[in-house]
Amino acid sequence: MSIDHEPLRGLLGRDPVVATSGVALFADELRAQAVPVSEVAWKPVGEHSREALATVMADQRRVAANAEALARMTAAEAMLVDVVLARDALGLERGTFLHAGPPITWERASGPLRGALIGAVLFEGLAQTPEEAEAQLAAGAFEWEPCHHRDAVGPMAGVVSPSMWMYELRDEVHGNTSWCSLNEGLGKVLRYGAYGQEVIDRLHWMTDVLGPLLQQSVRATGPFDIRAILAQMLQMGDEGHNRNRAGSLMLLRELLPGLITADGSSSDIAEAVRFSGANEHFFLNLGMPACKLATMAAHGIPGCSVVTTMARNGTDFGIRVSGTGEEWFTGPANTPEGLFLGDYGPEDANPDIGDSAITETGGIGGFAMAAAPAIVKFVGGDVPFALTATQTMYEITEGEHTAYQVPILGFRGTPTGIDVTKVVRTGVLPQINTGMAGRVAGTGQVGAGLVTPPMECFTAALDALAQHAG
Repeated sequence: MSIDHEPLRGLLGRDPVVATSGVALFADELRAQAVPVSEVAWKPVGEHSREALATVMADQRRVAANAEALARMTAAEAMLVDVVLARDALGLERGTFLHAGPPITWERASGPLRGALIGAVLFEGLAQTPEEAEAQLAAGAFEWEPCHHRDAVGPMAGVVSPSMWMYELRDEVHGNTSWCSLNEGLGKVLRYGAYGQEVIDRLHWMTDVLGPLLQQSVRATGPFDIRAILAQMLQMGDEGHNRNRAGSLMLLRELLPGLITADGSSSDIAEAVRFSGANEHFFLNLGMPACKLATMAAHGIPGCSVVTTMARNGTDFGIRVSGTGEEWFTGPANTPEGLFLGDYGPEDANPDIGDSAITETGGIGGFAMAAAPAIVKFVGGDVPFALTATQTMYEITEGEHTAYQVPILGFRGTPTGIDVTKVVRTGVLPQINTGMAGRVAGTGQVGAGLVTPPMECFTAALDALAQHAG
């Protein structure tokens, strides 16, 4: 079999990507001819979903509503305007915590989420030992809710407590504000469920030293345009989720003048600069609220089938959709497949966790892997996979981002605006690249990999859209 794809290249203005399903022979033959291939685990849409799909597709509001959602997402600003304590920014009272993903109870909480909550209780001085903290959490002594419920986002376990410092980002175009905690680095850190003394000591240093210095820097020399940094880092080999090297250096360049002139001891300033410069994921906690602002701008449009939240708590994967209000649609979180640290293996990995899938929801991360082929050294796969992943995501999105571009694809805009109807109709699930937390509380990070959401999130959202159809 031979395929001449020159006519398609001329029609599309780019190389075609062929989606295959079933036996691998067809896909292998295409690859032998250097044709980009996306192998899809596709199965026909069930009768119930076909009915719901037909109802939603017939909603006369949908086309204009989805176009409006894309326009709002691509127009949203993301200015870093302040660094503030969570108790002030989010109204968190003592004994109240936020977490990543959809709502969940202690009984169903994953190991990493339990570990992070234990660590946060210890950090806030609400318990003296991990055992005491766990007993209080199990007894319902504290309250917690999703970060998204307060317009915030948190990576991995995403646990936020009142004494933590938060980046505050503002979108003046749509009048929205979003927040995210400071990044602790990699390895044994709270967001991966670790709660040892070194984790608590680091959190106290971040509260006592790093946060106040960052606040002084932003207030003295900011605001800083985080969307502009995101656009530039995609030109420099980052994808904004698991590769943030260029973005972190550009952010440090903006912060450095304010840091070195801040009111603090020379040793504290030097340690803050060292810590920030050595942390390759320093920027992640700014890229996430920037994407949150974009999706907030697109939320609440009647008849709109664009996804505005994807988040995981280590047990459930949840999405929210523009046209269905604040309702969560959930399914079991899948376990990432990828590369492991040290002696860790697949049996050590917890199912998918974190609010960081807001990056894919906003059009970067796994959707922009073609801009960062070196990401495969961290999450697995190979360079052709990274290219194909981005090209495949155009099949399930509303359009292309006007600011975020992929050089190797002729500076084509990243695929943006996941459309529930396209996911259900094609069977193609959003591609996410992510860190992996150890399934046992207290372990920390065990690796990084690739994962997709469960389809039932999208079919449930489709049913709700059908009920709301006009």
